[in-house]
Amino acid sequence: MRKFGIAGVVAASALLGLAACSGGSEEAEAPAAEAPAAEAPAAEAPAAEPAPAAEPAVAPAAPAAAGATLQVAGLTGDPAAGQRIFGQCRTCHVVEPGVNRVGPSLHGIVGRTAGQVPGYNYSTANKNSGATWDAQTLFTYLEDPRGFMPGTKMAFVGLRDPQQRADVIAYLATQS
Repeated sequence: MRKFGIAGVVAASALLGLAACSGGSEEAEAPAAEAPAAEAPAAEAPAAEPAPAAEPAVAPAAPAAAGATLQVAGLTGDPAAGQRIFGQCRTCHVVEPGVNRVGPSLHGIVGRTAGQVPGYNYSTANKNSGATWDAQTLFTYLEDPRGFMPGTKMAFVGLRDPQQRADVIAYLATQS
């Protein structure tokens, strides 16, 4: 009976982790409402400051505040908004170089070949995909990771909102 109790705790912890990766409908809709503000960098600057206060361990926030945007799929990605949305990804990923967790470090991912972070045990599908993580490939992948790359270990269901995907990619582009 004690073994079942421990197994239950482990299973519950795993489910909570997956739930955090999948994001919630409330979080998914909140940044989308901010999408028009993404085109006005001056209005976005004050909103970018509270995010690091909520997550003080996030040291690489400075590049996102630079205001650089990224064009992908006809959308303008906002790094500050992307940093907030990336909070969903932090359950499994970090942007610090050389640090792997459940997922690999995403430091320098934009432009990198899939399956190449040293020390991370990738799925065969990822290692053999031949994908290069340019902005458009990331945009497609982040919508439905398992649909894009069947056999991937990534449990995240994806970001359905195209603006959120563009924002996350813009943030990741600042992390290299």
